[in-house]
Amino acid sequence: MAEVNWQVGASAIAIAWLLLFLGDFLSTFCYHVPEHVFGRLHLQTHHSSKKTFRHYAVLSPKREVLLDGILGALPYLLMAAILWHFSPGGVLLGLVFGQFHVWWRHTSILGWQTPQAIDWVCRICWITTPEQHWQHHQKTNLAFGDIFACFDLPARNWLRWLRWLRLQVRSVSFAEKSG
Repeated sequence: MAEVNWQVGASAIAIAWLLLFLGDFLSTFCYHVPEHVFGRLHLQTHHSSKKTFRHYAVLSPKREVLLDGILGALPYLLMAAILWHFSPGGVLLGLVFGQFHVWWRHTSILGWQTPQAIDWVCRICWITTPEQHWQHHQKTNLAFGDIFACFDLPARNWLRWLRWLRLQVRSVSFAEKSG
């Protein structure tokens, strides 16, 4: 009986991790980075100099903030729907941890300093700390990956490629208009 409970718990943790990892991958590469290149919604609601903690991590009554939050969360919700069949408890655990991480990674604006032991564990597990996320708020082409810091370097390469693509599309468009 104890072995069955252990297996259920291990399965729930694995599904929670999978939901968060794949959700963060999809959110980073399909929404967050492209929004930094082609969009305005995320930059205005999340990186504006006129923001407050409420705009960072807590849903605001403003439509733009709600929309940005929903669009960033859609990949996690998609993964939740796919993985629900395997472990509803794991999906719920992943969504709760993901929401906790949203709040936690935005605490640096409140003066939070991650304790050294937690920072050490997060770095080993490639989990984004509030200090790492704050780097992204200060310089928007650094520290990608909302939950997993391992997405930073590939996301920066994706950002550079998308910016190059945007320039290519604009130059072709400009050439067509002037020619």
